Amino acid sequence: MTGKYISALCALILGFAAMPAAAQQTQQRAPAPQSAPAVRKAPAAPPAAAPSPLEAPPPYEPQMMRLSEILGSLAYLRELCGAPDGDRFHARMAALLEAEATTEARRDRLAGAYNSGYRGFATTYRTCTDNAQLVIARYLDEAGRIARELASRYSGG
Repeated sequence: MTGKYISALCALILGFAAMPAAAQQTQQRAPAPQSAPAVRKAPAAPPAAAPSPLEAPPPYEPQMMRLSEILGSLAYLRELCGAPDGDRFHARMAALLEAEATTEARRDRLAGAYNSGYRGFATTYRTCTDNAQLVIARYLDEAGRIARELASRYSGG
């Protein structure tokens, strides 16, 4: 990943992490989806799949896997809680895959982490609750922290 890309990715993520608390929470609780929405465009693969011997993971691999999982979680929870930005998290994951998925195995691991985050909350939350709102706030903070760490360590900034 180039320093330029790290800076751009971090700016996108930090944009969400910097959202004011009022924007993070929705005014009304949205009803539960009739059926859990299908995860789009992300192949189902276990997030812990080991890299091939020919593909050495980058030093920031653990942060990228966690960030992918958080993006999946936020995509589900924000939509569940009636926020209009759930698709933005999916779009950020698509951008991350475009930049980071240098091999099919890496794409599968990153997409698997996203799917794991999405499905993990889809199986337990059918309505937006106070706890779901708390998870959203904590995950936005964590995503921001990861983005800042990546930017400071790998973008030269």
